[in-house]
Amino acid sequence: SAVARRAGVGQGSLYRHFADRVALATAVLDENVRQIERAAAQPGADLESVLGVVTWHLTRSTAFVDLLRVRGDEEQGRLLSARVRGVLAHCLPADHRLSADDVMLAVAMVSGAVAGPTPAARERLALAAWRLLGIEVGRLRPVETSDAG
Repeated sequence: SAVARRAGVGQGSLYRHFADRVALATAVLDENVRQIERAAAQPGADLESVLGVVTWHLTRSTAFVDLLRVRGDEEQGRLLSARVRGVLAHCLPADHRLSADDVMLAVAMVSGAVAGPTPAARERLALAAWRLLGIEVGRLRPVETSDAG
């Protein structure tokens, strides 16, 4: 009911589009992953800029954090996480010191540091964790969600 209220629709409308809470959560997480894919497709995109988008999502969604930690019993979660890994692999320069698996491990490690009462507090901790790992991260930002174009 809180989701329907925030979206400005009735619960009936929400359930006409999503069979249950899991379907709704999956749709939200899929949109998060699509934003990361769009970030990687932008001109001049590199690993740092894409990690900025990944980190922005990490600081705002515990469900996204759980997704990137990949629990073995959730097929949809594994598929979405594999898409993120693919994006990061594509963004890695051939001579980079890290592999895509290394970067996914770093993302999981940073996600463990993301705690705090506000997005700003979580961002500070996430950026500190990236610095400790010696990985550069671009500006933390979402990606425009409009599909117009």
